[in-house]
Amino acid sequence: MLTEAIREDAPPLLAAARSPARRCRWLLALAVVALPAGMAAAMLTTAVAQSPTIDEPVYIGTAIFSLEHHSLRYNPEHPPLGKLIIATGLAFTDAHVDAGFTGDQTQLGRHVLYESGHDPGRLLPAARLPVIVLTLLFGLVVFAFARDLTGSAGGVVALALYALSPDVIAHGSLATLDVPMAGFLVTSCWLLWRARHHPGRYLPLAGLALGAAVATKMSALAAVPVVLALAGLSVRHARRADSLHRTLRRVGTSVAAALGVALIAVAVVWISYLVVDPRLRWVPPAGLPPAEGLRALTGLLPLPRPYLDGLRVQFGFEDQVWTTFLFGSVHVGALWYYLPAALLVKTPLGALVLWPAGTGTMVAVRRLRPAAPYVVVPAAVLLAAAMTGSRDLGVRYAVFLPMFLAVAAAGVVTLRRRWTSVAVVVLVAFTAVSSLRTFPYYLPYANEAFGGPAQTHRQLHDSNVDWGQDLGRLGEVLKERYPGERVWLVYKGSGVPAAYGIDAADPLAVPPETVHGLLVVSDSAIAKADDRLSALLRTSTPIDDVGHSITIHRRP
Repeated sequence: MLTEAIREDAPPLLAAARSPARRCRWLLALAVVALPAGMAAAMLTTAVAQSPTIDEPVYIGTAIFSLEHHSLRYNPEHPPLGKLIIATGLAFTDAHVDAGFTGDQTQLGRHVLYESGHDPGRLLPAARLPVIVLTLLFGLVVFAFARDLTGSAGGVVALALYALSPDVIAHGSLATLDVPMAGFLVTSCWLLWRARHHPGRYLPLAGLALGAAVATKMSALAAVPVVLALAGLSVRHARRADSLHRTLRRVGTSVAAALGVALIAVAVVWISYLVVDPRLRWVPPAGLPPAEGLRALTGLLPLPRPYLDGLRVQFGFEDQVWTTFLFGSVHVGALWYYLPAALLVKTPLGALVLWPAGTGTMVAVRRLRPAAPYVVVPAAVLLAAAMTGSRDLGVRYAVFLPMFLAVAAAGVVTLRRRWTSVAVVVLVAFTAVSSLRTFPYYLPYANEAFGGPAQTHRQLHDSNVDWGQDLGRLGEVLKERYPGERVWLVYKGSGVPAAYGIDAADPLAVPPETVHGLLVVSDSAIAKADDRLSALLRTSTPIDDVGHSITIHRRP
């Protein structure tokens, strides 16, 4: 009878035990669907509402011209893969460029968007869509990476921080190269972590991801030595348990693995160029700066000549003297601390706590320590390389940090303390509230400590705040709130005002005493205003704001 009683009670007991596990699985599935879905909604909304940022027309025009005429002529300072990705969206439009077009790459972008009879309101979302899709896929990589290290709870924390990052949302919704490059690097590091147990399966995939990053943007080259070292480290770990392999043989295997990953990456770069032009016809652009000193070593890289010449174009940009705007002050030349300072402004406060906490946990906790070279080291090396650049134009140059450090932050969930779970939930919720409050103006985001997005222009400029994205919104505001008024416009961007119904004159082209009415100025132009524009602004009164990136003044 006792046996029968046990049998009768067993099914309910097993069901009760399984019920929490089922609920956890359902909650996990809900989070993995809901977070990317919310991110997709935010990115699609901004992609449709925003006018072209400064760089996008160049990439869009180059993408169309390259594929249509199999030419590497335009935008040599960036490899083709990112533009090929953008072109996949444009393939569903009727956009084209005549083979006889003779302008430069800036004129090419303007020609495609505004002078060829195409609708920029249709071309821009089509070009942005492939980057949006990639950004969402990279979010799943961040989730999988963190889950491999810390379990499902850590995976959800990492995915939440990624999906709620205003910088990732802002730049993941644009037809630009920063997010694709960073995402491919994170993917490569995740695959190398998995290669510690299955090198034959994951090393080739890691090489493909590394090659995709290098074929998208040249700044990925800074991560190549780290990734190749990680390839060797993964193989060394995979072979460690085999007593037949002596130390020297393990070293040789590690070196061979690194070389194999490098060869695959190089092949991806070559293929990206050959897809554009199978004959690889190339005429170096005029005025290429010489590659001297250590820069001359880049000529030894086994990469296509257009890539190497593109590097020289980038060196030329780095040799220029750029001005920096930080915390309300203009500086001539770069500031080595610009990116860390800008990240303090542009990162949600919850993430600013979880990032270092997770990084410290990953280094301190024995179980997580082996993952630090795959997460912390690539982020640190890339940040150090970006900090040496001469162009302090935005945190987009460090958009890899919200990706890598979201994975690192997941390490906090492994701390077995009573308060840890509550603290993590509160910090993620605070990040969510901060991110949602800035909707749909993600590009000018600033956290609450710096006054929010309405005050970002007082701290930073360019792609941190005003990258030309609000010209369409300006046209709507002028039409609805100031119909028929005289408009004077100082606009920093690639859009054409007339295409958005804006009839405006340049106040800097006429005597100051003739400027009366509405003085509309991009906040990036205000940040670095010259004496003439400053005088106009001093005698004007701010009356309206457009997207936290353009200020409307009234000048009597």
